[in-house]
Amino acid sequence: MELVDRIFNIQSEEEFNACALDVFRFQAENNSIYKQYLQILGRSVEDIQHYRDIPCMPIQFFKSQDIIAAGKSAEIVFSSSGTTGMITSKHLVADSSLYERSFRLAFEQFYGPIEDLAILALLPSYLERTGSSLIYMVDDLIKHSKQAESNYFLYNQQDLYDCLLSLKAKGTKTILFGVTYALLDFVEAFQVDFPELIIMETGGMKGKRKEMIREELHEQLKAGFGVPHIHSEYGMTELLSQGYSKGEGLFYTPKWMKVLIRDTNDPLSLIDDKKTGAINVIDLANYYSCSFIATQDLGKYHPDGSFEILGRFDNSDIRGCNLLVQ
Repeated sequence: MELVDRIFNIQSEEEFNACALDVFRFQAENNSIYKQYLQILGRSVEDIQHYRDIPCMPIQFFKSQDIIAAGKSAEIVFSSSGTTGMITSKHLVADSSLYERSFRLAFEQFYGPIEDLAILALLPSYLERTGSSLIYMVDDLIKHSKQAESNYFLYNQQDLYDCLLSLKAKGTKTILFGVTYALLDFVEAFQVDFPELIIMETGGMKGKRKEMIREELHEQLKAGFGVPHIHSEYGMTELLSQGYSKGEGLFYTPKWMKVLIRDTNDPLSLIDDKKTGAINVIDLANYYSCSFIATQDLGKYHPDGSFEILGRFDNSDIRGCNLLVQ
């Protein structure tokens, strides 16, 4: 079985470790930036026998370097959002079918067959720019949904309200992807009592509203939509996989993705479960880029495999991780 097929069929910790080591060896040889990073760290590929020992590359490299395997070119380029003048990350995706396979399998793992779901999207700030990996995913989910109501809603709140009432009356399983500020705008204008509705909050006020703590935000959204929980997605431009939360801020990953927690004062050391630190992500689907990324998110890992996002820190808080960052 080819390595990519093995990645998406991982069933055990042992299989994850074997795949992670094979991906690591490929990227250590074929990704020039990651290869340089390992050389600067003085890490020998042969000495690494477990995925927990694989060095994770600082996510800031995606702002200044082309992270892609030798001999590959980008089929599509995803870019992060940012304010005017900000340097944004770019993800050169050599094989878009890997992204499609990853998000479809993960989505169905958590939410069931795509064709059975009405996929609604309230994502104005994402639609108004190019290069969004979230829009690429939602486009594909809408296309594969067999429900006629699946669609985007920009600022037409009345149309969304009418659509939600219709789907509730029909008993159609429905997911509404929404950027945070747009969901709040909607519930200030309309009240919905649709307990079966899945609200997928994609995060971010995008400068439109004052930031809120998660508990307060979710209470407002639960009251406005009449739902018991608010779901969330944990993904980013630099990855090809997502984690999902079905409530209470606890995220789970598909089997080819793992989150580890590192010490913020010693970025090459991992810390124990239940302790707060910085998040490292292993995304084996990110085969032709880098699968081992040290993010700027703070979080906490739990023994049941779930993790929390507790905030972010800036470059000044990352000690020892600025090699190659320009």
